[in-house]
Amino acid sequence: MTASFLMQLGMASIMVGLSVIVHFAGLSMLLALVQRHRRGADRMITFIENGAVMAGAALGLFALHGIEIWGYAFLYRAMGWFETFEQALYFSTSTYATIGYGDVVLPVGSRLLGAIEGVNGVILLGWSTAFFFTIVHRMTSIERDFGRGPASLHPDTVQLQRVRDDGER
Repeated sequence: MTASFLMQLGMASIMVGLSVIVHFAGLSMLLALVQRHRRGADRMITFIENGAVMAGAALGLFALHGIEIWGYAFLYRAMGWFETFEQALYFSTSTYATIGYGDVVLPVGSRLLGAIEGVNGVILLGWSTAFFFTIVHRMTSIERDFGRGPASLHPDTVQLQRVRDDGER
């Protein structure tokens, strides 16, 4: 079954919208978990705790992308564009990640949705990369602040700490 240009564009728009909403909600939940970890850190953050937070964030991002990829695969299978769900999932995964092996392709007249999935995947993977980089950067900043002492963690006492440091010179 092929789909008209407008039908493909409509389905693609819905899928992009849904995947952005899923991604935003997932990143918001991951950020809340990371901030919870950060607020609970009233003692020295250990290597194991940092590793657990980063691993949890990475697994969460992987799960988010999995949900988005599976969403496209379900659509491809529902439209009858692939004989098996495995083929639809394989195509969706390679398209979303822009690998595009080309051994499994959408039928002529149904390719626009696949192309838009590739663009969507690039954007969402980039968003996830920026999110993950920010988490790692913040964690290293927290460690650096802990090295200066507990006063540096509280915004109200940062200026006081600087005055003390300047006065000791």
